[in-house]
Amino acid sequence: MELYARVNILNGRAVRLPHGDITEFISLDDDPVNRAKGWVKKGADRLHIVDLDAAARGDYRNRDLIGDMIKALDVPVQVGGGIRSEAEIARVLDMGAWRVVVGTLPMVDQVLFWELNRKYPYRIVVSLDVCEDLEVVIKGWTEHSGVYLEEALINLSSAGAAGFMISEVGRDAFVDPPNYEALEMAVEIVDEPVVAAGGVRNLDDIGQLMQIEANGKRLAGLVVGREVTGGRFTVEEASAALAVVGSAFGPWTRADLDAAVAKYRTVVSESQSADAAAAFVQWLDNGGAE
Repeated sequence: MELYARVNILNGRAVRLPHGDITEFISLDDDPVNRAKGWVKKGADRLHIVDLDAAARGDYRNRDLIGDMIKALDVPVQVGGGIRSEAEIARVLDMGAWRVVVGTLPMVDQVLFWELNRKYPYRIVVSLDVCEDLEVVIKGWTEHSGVYLEEALINLSSAGAAGFMISEVGRDAFVDPPNYEALEMAVEIVDEPVVAAGGVRNLDDIGQLMQIEANGKRLAGLVVGREVTGGRFTVEEASAALAVVGSAFGPWTRADLDAAVAKYRTVVSESQSADAAAAFVQWLDNGGAE
């Protein structure tokens, strides 16, 4: 399970959207290239860039900046935001992007989506934003599609999607748990990689996501951003929690133990106690040998 770091770009700056509204953004960094490098240095496996100007306003002023970000990194980078035509798909891929992320396009023109996947196989990921009842919304959460998650997954998987990113509309990632039902459904229905893109509250949520399994398949990744910026956990802690999937120790998995150690660090006064707990978990992972 891989860790994706999200960088939202608005007016040439890295920003956070506390409520999903671009008019209520919080500036994080005037140098998105430097911020992207920081994510990778801390341990992110992939970068997920969202061009908010392109997505919300059809303004592509950030494309050159995003190209610079891609060139500056040595990890795969996927780009979303305002990619609603073949020309934009070609443009972003030519910039060096590993994959492009589309949301509205496959929902409004599935014939074109089929054709694009034949031309750019395994390069186009679908982002599906779902309501509580699992209806998919489009155009920046402004329109209801009338299509529900199960139908969308079946149709778009058949059309050749390279993978799926699932997020929840109107959810406060600091307060509300991930939509486990939606994620479990996606893992069960499609063979393509499924990434949890709606964020998590804490390491316990990460542990829960890692328990999702259907037909021998698990989630392929998790996108984080403001959880780390807000101090809920570090990239290093998230990476450690995602590093091992499913090795069971009694009723606990390695992810559960890592999450427990991380929580333990917040309540002990001496680092030695926490270090001892972490060492014990590592000993278990090594087989408990003398």
